[in-house]
Formats: sequence, structure tokens, C-alpha cells
Amino acid sequence: MNINMGPQHPATHGVLRVELELDGETVVKATPHIGYLHTGIEKTAESKLYYKVIPTTDRMDYLAPMSNNLGYCLAVEKLLDIEVPEKVKYARVLLTELTRVMSHLVWVGTHTMDLGAMSMMLYAFRDREYIIDLYEACAGQRMMTTYFRIGGLAYDLPADFDAKVKRILKRIPEAMTDYERLLTDNRIFRNRTIGVAKISAEDAINCGLTGPCLRGSGVNYDVRKANPYSGYEKFDFEIPLGHNGDTYDRYLIRLEEMRQSLKIARQALEGMPEGPYRAHVPGVVLPPKEDVLSRMESLIFHFKIITEGFKPPRGAVYQAIEAPKGELGYYISSDGSNKPHRMRVRPPSFVNLSALPKLVEGGLVADVIAAIGTIDIVLGEVDR
Repeated sequence: MNINMGPQHPATHGVLRVELELDGETVVKATPHIGYLHTGIEKTAESKLYYKVIPTTDRMDYLAPMSNNLGYCLAVEKLLDIEVPEKVKYARVLLTELTRVMSHLVWVGTHTMDLGAMSMMLYAFRDREYIIDLYEACAGQRMMTTYFRIGGLAYDLPADFDAKVKRILKRIPEAMTDYERLLTDNRIFRNRTIGVAKISAEDAINCGLTGPCLRGSGVNYDVRKANPYSGYEKFDFEIPLGHNGDTYDRYLIRLEEMRQSLKIARQALEGMPEGPYRAHVPGVVLPPKEDVLSRMESLIFHFKIITEGFKPPRGAVYQAIEAPKGELGYYISSDGSNKPHRMRVRPPSFVNLSALPKLVEGGLVADVIAAIGTIDIVLGEVDR
């Protein structure tokens, strides 16, 4: 029997259609069909000035906007050969690690709700609000932040930044203890996840998996360690690894990653240096607003950047970061004009989704829900 799961199925985490061929309750073949969202972000980017591309990156993985901003800004800064101030590096690391926590909170909430645990979703979304409040204080936006800019940040960190971060660092570990008490030894949760949607290390590598999906199979690869960026080499943290490559291992991995992210955020807060929140590169990086209002030279640079943009030298770059779902990379080629000649994104959701047939074929149709959830896809990132 052939059935379609999605594209309007609540457990497909967006508009994903999975065509299933069944023999009784056993999945014989699974074929994911994508393309129902049609964001066209990559092509849109080629018609915009470099700095105007940043808001489109928020929309790819709308659960991790700061990570998307960071990857793009780092790629353009590499193209321009710009070095940002130390304060900017620390702020970016801190905020993207809290973004990882926020993304994993949504994951644990929605994934367990798919399996029937409604309470966990309410707890996770309640605690996510602490990080959303920090977003709002920094960027004035709760979801599509567009806070990182080429060469720095949109605004300086708010006056109550330290207090809000400390509140998160205190609250989330307490909440995680409750999560584990609710789920880790829960017999129903274990029955639904242990041995379900397994993938070996060899298959995970061959499928191009990254992030928790890869590390759940025991493969020690993390862009923050393999190719450090934004000063990650200065921070002390560990990469948690799984052993069995099943849904339960990927759950444990994400919980431990949240702890490690909070550890990094604490180090970044304690070591946050003073200094400017933007690099001083006239003609490329927008001058601080206070200078625009008081200095003619800054006003002219501001006007020219907003109306004409800037022109990077000819060339091409690739910059990857470790986003919550895995390796997020930006390839940008420049023809010397004020717009990207070509932009291509390496999104973890798209690549990780390719492993779905391997995860579900031979298993039960009821476990397809668990398999889709454990990949942690966002379809905005798949259909760029």
C-alpha cells in the first residue's frame, strides 16, 4: 500500500511530503518530496545589496536566526578581509550558543509532542521565552532578529544584558533537570526511541549528516573544533558523542549540547571585553548612529552605504559554522559589484533529510514520526 505523509501533516515539521510504500505496518520504501515552500532565498540574495541579504537569512531556519546571520556575516567579512572587534566575537559566540539552546528546546518540545508527551512541549516553550526576551532586548525583535551585521552588531549590547544572560544561565539548567526526570528514564519514551531510526557511523558520513545527527552515531566532528571561527578556540567545551546512532542517543546528545552551550555562554559573559560593537571600516561598515548624528563624514558614509552598498573584490569564499542542526555553510562569489554574483547555502536540514529513507526503511510506520522528529528539520532551510 502507498500512502502520503504530509505535506500538511502536523508531525512533518513544515510542508514536507513523504511517500511511503508499506507492507502491512512495515515501511518498504520512503521517498521525501520537497519544494512546497519555495522561499527562493538564494536567488533573491543575488538581487540585493550585501547588507540587505541579512534579513533573508533569518527566514531559513527561523528557530536559529542568530546562527544564520553569523554564517552569512562571517562569509562576507572573509570576502572583504575584515577583522571584527573582540567584543563582537564574544557577543556573537554568546548569542549563537543561546540560540543553540533555544533551538534544542523547540526540538525536545515538538519531538516529544509528536510522540505523545504534551507537557514537555509546554515546559520547553516556557523556558525558551527567557532567550526570546534576550533577543528582544538586543535586537528589538523576538524572532527575525537581523541583529548581526557585516563588521559587527546592529546595536550595542543593552544595559541589562548581563542580568538577562545570568537569569538564563540559572534557569535553564534547573529546567533541564526536570526534563530529564520526565523523559530520560520514562518507559514509554525509551520504548519509542531506543533502537528506533538507527544509523551507523559509516552511513551517517556517507549521507553527509552533520550536527547531533552525526555525533549521535559516534562521529566526532564539530565545525567549532575542526575549523574554529569567532574565537571558539579560546573556549573550553566538550563535544558529546553517542554510541548507538538511534533516536534516544540523539536526544541525549542534544541535552548535553545545551549544557555545553551554557558553559560557553558563561565563559563569554565573564570574558566579555569592552570596546566598539562595530569594526571601523569607512565605506563598508555603517558608522555608529551617534556619529551619524554629530559628524558630517559619518553621515556621508552612512548615506553612501545605504544607497549604494559596497563592492568587495572579485573572488569566492566559503564559510561554515556549527549551527544547532549541523554544518551551515555559505558560498559567495563576487564579480566586483555591490551585489553577490552567486550565493549558495549548505543547509544542515536539507542534507540531513536525505538520510530519512535509510532511517525508516525496514521499520514500522509508527516510527516514521520519531525519525522525522529526530532529524530536527526546518523546511525553510530545505527549500531555499
